[in-house]
Amino acid sequence: MSAFGTGAGRHSTSANNPQRMSATTKRCTLGSPQRLLYAGFGTTLLPADGKHDAAAKGMTVEGPIKYARIGDAYIAYRVFGDGPRDIVLVPGTISHVELLWEMPSYEHLLKRLTVFARVITFDKRGQGLSDPVAEQSLEERVGDVRAVMDAAGSESATIYGWSEGGPMCLMFAATYPARASALVLFGTFASMKSEPWMMTREALDKFLARLIAHWGEGILVRLNAPSRREDPVFLQWFARIERAAASPGSVRALMEANYEIDVRHLLPTIQAPTLILHRAGDKLVPVNMGRYLAEHIPGAKYVEIPGTDHLVLDQETQDLIADEIEEFITGTHRLLEPDRVLATIMFTDIVRSTERAVELGDARWNEVLSNYYAVLRKELTAFRGHEVNTTGDGLLATFDGPARAMRCARSVREKIQPLGLQVRTGLHTGECELIGGNVGGIAVHIAARVAAIAGADEVMVSSTTKDLVAGSGLQFVDRGAYNLKGVPGEWRLFVVQ
Repeated sequence: MSAFGTGAGRHSTSANNPQRMSATTKRCTLGSPQRLLYAGFGTTLLPADGKHDAAAKGMTVEGPIKYARIGDAYIAYRVFGDGPRDIVLVPGTISHVELLWEMPSYEHLLKRLTVFARVITFDKRGQGLSDPVAEQSLEERVGDVRAVMDAAGSESATIYGWSEGGPMCLMFAATYPARASALVLFGTFASMKSEPWMMTREALDKFLARLIAHWGEGILVRLNAPSRREDPVFLQWFARIERAAASPGSVRALMEANYEIDVRHLLPTIQAPTLILHRAGDKLVPVNMGRYLAEHIPGAKYVEIPGTDHLVLDQETQDLIADEIEEFITGTHRLLEPDRVLATIMFTDIVRSTERAVELGDARWNEVLSNYYAVLRKELTAFRGHEVNTTGDGLLATFDGPARAMRCARSVREKIQPLGLQVRTGLHTGECELIGGNVGGIAVHIAARVAAIAGADEVMVSSTTKDLVAGSGLQFVDRGAYNLKGVPGEWRLFVVQ
């Protein structure tokens, strides 16, 4: 049952909203209760039932950048989709309406939300493509939300804010109840320095010193996303977003202002149906913050999500978030079947990558990694492979023919030798689920396990894949039978000569 029965219309007001739901609490597990399958390099998990409509079947999301004027300031915003209801996204510490939504996890969230809503995003004043301004008071930031909604023709909307965007959402919902048809909060707080967080000034200064000293180097990932700290490619990517989104001085000013904010007194006045989401192991904003909000906002629904990253950089968590939002405001989940194809899955991984990185140093290692990926992508093009994703020094790709996959892996092995690198490669052929830009299914899981067993410079394949290339001239060495973790039965593995 949704908070609105049939969902809040784009031009509805609070007078039209049904009675609030009663307070509820829920704890989620990734993909629960469905079976989980690997869909990335060792870490990305997707539910086996394919309920996430293949991220709307590979759809693309586009929205021109526009500007809303409030006083002398111009606020950049975008509108995605044309659903029957509006959702306004209020960002966390940084925002950039162009670059942030090109990140796979954020783009995935947009695809999920635009299936059932029109989505409005914007850059906070002083960030991204909005005007640089000295004043960053909560009142002015709330005014910016209203100005963007006016410019986008939105009379009322679900207001979804995360991290430091939460207090803005709370004040907006309390100040303009007719404009907030619902409120969704993720990983946020009512006050930093007051209970239950009670961050000391000393702790804030220590945090800010590290943040400012390394701003523009991907520091937000290092501080707020433990699972991606050792991924140099992703760190470089996020560093670019940091530099484009804000200067060190503007970030410091924002954090200083956030430290003084206290909206606890507003919580009992919130009239909008409210959904609160929080990661159980959040390393930045303690889970007690989410529980506190749920206890003090009348009738709020509270959902605890597994994980320790404060930043949401993975698609599986975005799927959990989108599921909860969709059910909350519409009352249903979409259960569409994903596309399924037969494909050969290839995983590659650099041998002794950590030791090599230490030996070479960060600058030289990043250069070697860039050259390594350039070789991989050139060979993928030559052998008609499709890159799915990368994680650290690993790559996941698919091929429509197993022989081409094997020859590509052998060619990569030879071409990277001048870089002083060795790789291990695992291949398996099976039916895969195409889920947005990713792939899922037991075949991906098996390929990952085969790659983990392969030795330096080995291209290891499953018996299934070997049997499909009979007559190709490829030669193999039998490596025996193995039990693959999480996969039933024994699997005979072979090394390509």
